[in-house]
Amino acid sequence: MIEFANCAWTRAIAQGWQNPYRVRYTSNLDDGPWHGMPLGGFGAGCIGRSSGGDFNLWHLDGGEHLFGTLPACQFSLFEQGEQTQAYALGTPPNDGRLSSWKWYPAGKGLYAARYPRSWFVYEGVFSAQITCEQFSPILPHNYQETSYPVAVFLWTFTNPTDQPLTLSLMFSWQNTVGWFCNTTPSSAIEIREDGSPIYTYTPRWGQSDGNFNELVQTASYQGWRLRRRPHPNPPQEGDGEWAALIPTGLGEFFGHSRWQPEGDGAELWQSFAVDGSLPIVNDPTPAAAAEQVAAAFALRFSLAAGDTKQIPVVLAWDFPVTEFGQGVIYYRRYTDFCDRQGTNAVTLAARGLAAYASWQEQIRAWQEPILKHPAWPDWFKMALCNELYVLSSGGSLWSAASDRDPVGQFAVLECLDYRWYESLDVRLYGSFALLQLWPELEKSVMRAFARAIPTADATLRIIGYFYRGDPKTAYKAPRKLANAVPHDLGAPNEHPWEQTNYTAYQDCNLWKDLASDFVLLVYRDFLFTGGTDLDFARECWPAVVAALNYLKQFDRDGDGLPENGGAPDQTYDDWKLQGVSAYCGGLWLAALEAAIALGTILQEPQVETYRQWLSHARPRYHRLLWNGEYYRLDSESGSEVVMADQLCGQFYAQLLGLEDIVPSDCCDRALRKIYNTCFLGFHNGQFGAANGLLPNGQPENPHATHPLEVWIGINFGLAAFLWQRGMIQEAWRLAEVVVRQIYENGLQFRTPEAITANGTFRACMYLRPMAIWALALVSRRSQLN
Repeated sequence: MIEFANCAWTRAIAQGWQNPYRVRYTSNLDDGPWHGMPLGGFGAGCIGRSSGGDFNLWHLDGGEHLFGTLPACQFSLFEQGEQTQAYALGTPPNDGRLSSWKWYPAGKGLYAARYPRSWFVYEGVFSAQITCEQFSPILPHNYQETSYPVAVFLWTFTNPTDQPLTLSLMFSWQNTVGWFCNTTPSSAIEIREDGSPIYTYTPRWGQSDGNFNELVQTASYQGWRLRRRPHPNPPQEGDGEWAALIPTGLGEFFGHSRWQPEGDGAELWQSFAVDGSLPIVNDPTPAAAAEQVAAAFALRFSLAAGDTKQIPVVLAWDFPVTEFGQGVIYYRRYTDFCDRQGTNAVTLAARGLAAYASWQEQIRAWQEPILKHPAWPDWFKMALCNELYVLSSGGSLWSAASDRDPVGQFAVLECLDYRWYESLDVRLYGSFALLQLWPELEKSVMRAFARAIPTADATLRIIGYFYRGDPKTAYKAPRKLANAVPHDLGAPNEHPWEQTNYTAYQDCNLWKDLASDFVLLVYRDFLFTGGTDLDFARECWPAVVAALNYLKQFDRDGDGLPENGGAPDQTYDDWKLQGVSAYCGGLWLAALEAAIALGTILQEPQVETYRQWLSHARPRYHRLLWNGEYYRLDSESGSEVVMADQLCGQFYAQLLGLEDIVPSDCCDRALRKIYNTCFLGFHNGQFGAANGLLPNGQPENPHATHPLEVWIGINFGLAAFLWQRGMIQEAWRLAEVVVRQIYENGLQFRTPEAITANGTFRACMYLRPMAIWALALVSRRSQLN
């Protein structure tokens, strides 16, 4: 039995897609479906290898996205037995590069992924049985190795024949040192005519002058190292190196340090395809202007009949600096465990060779309770693990430690299209994985929000929602008002953690959910990390008070409930809510309860004020919005829409062990109405729950954006809510439909915010879908109670 069994995403090697989801808006990113599991530690930069075997994802500059295959970055395999054959284990480039190479045939074997491990199983071509397992040391509750820029490729070769085989494994790589930095740094926020932000990123892609390669050989390991001249001290963004190592003594080693990756590749292939060898070249001559250089090594070995041999190959990179706005320099977390000169790729790769077996076993031990969980179906186990991918490839940042932040500061982009960090409304659902697996990183994010709340930035900015193309007449608002909870922790072209509220589509100072989100997340993080971290609670408490007081000012009629203002002023930022809304009002009630609970522990005087607010607001909320079947969208629009997320506040109240914000029977009736209307009534339950439909299952406005979208993270959150309320079969049915839409239609490892019934998606690599970990949490807790 193959180890990953049925709990991984699988696909035939290089099998294409007939009709994958396509992007909904042309301003959004759509790389196509060829995404595989990313490799690399959190905040260290990552690379991706597709199910076709191509290395095509290059998230090596913090917060930036590059996608495209470099054919020279590849494994190749030679075999001599009854016949002699050699293949590069990827798909053939269509631009003439490496035309002398023979490429592995599509469909011959299987790719499987269960983050942070993935596998290639090669079948029907070679006589040997061949598997390559790929992983990085992504280890829960580990704040060192999880940050490492390291990828392990563990090759297993078995000879099932009755004759000996000669095999040779080649690993080649193009020298891309210096490519991953922005040549046009800018902090200006520009707005398209549709109101979306323009984000400029111009890397040094392909600029390799000064790059050079050398072979590395010691008594313990051998391989290659890729560098650049000159190498500034201290290094700047983009400066650093690559290295790949294998253990010494596993076979006959051949190394070639300088060949042309843009040519036909014959200087390697003519030798490798004949007998598995390479011309031995150790030439460190730097590349001239407009020249490219690559390195390769091959390991040739014999395999007797019936024998098995394992060969670990470790790839490491050391690009220690992330520069945001011009001159805003941060070192990455992994540099706390080596120096910061950008010369540690060999050291890191050697650590991988020494520790890969331990890392593999630790990953197995972590995932074993998931894989053996008797109540969880295999598709859920697969998605639960794989949705963690975004913590590596979602533009994640993890800074070096400081006295203030002893595990560094951490952040993940909302998505690649909305390129700002840790959007608070999104992480209300999307932070459950971080909370359970890396709680110190979760608390570091919330500390950053707590620090940001009292700050102010009076800079006027165009608000994109109202923009009609004329900057002179455009509506403008201050970037950040004091005590307004920021929407996000900034963007990679400014100063994340310090300059907040990068997004300007709406005036975030007017949002009616952010303050409640902040309070709920602070109390949740305190409670679910043992309820004993009083330092964290005390550090966040002044911001809790400021946030609630700020939001209370929007209570126009003094009934204890802040009103929405008409313009979209909450996470559904293209959907108008007027007056008291079920969504924001419910979150407010739950936040008051959370503040009372936390303030009581801290013995804070504001608790009595919150109790008074709550005593007025809770009965008013129910009387104002309950219509006998569900809670109305809001109090003033007259809309009859059934909103899927109307009772998010009740979900959180129950999750945190707080008093219900609505009567229990009304909650259950509303939840049944949501399930029947928004899920089963939306295209017969084929896609997931739409955000909002009329009770008859029809759209209120067929041209609306958000109401007719299926938001992946909201659906996982709704499934968790269904589970909480005992609707377990319904929870699984909803979650399974959504998982299959993602993983059967080319959206794997780029899970979007939203899909539509027309086969389109919006906002790929989105943070909120990690809400699937909310379903895991409530499921586990129900079994303990």
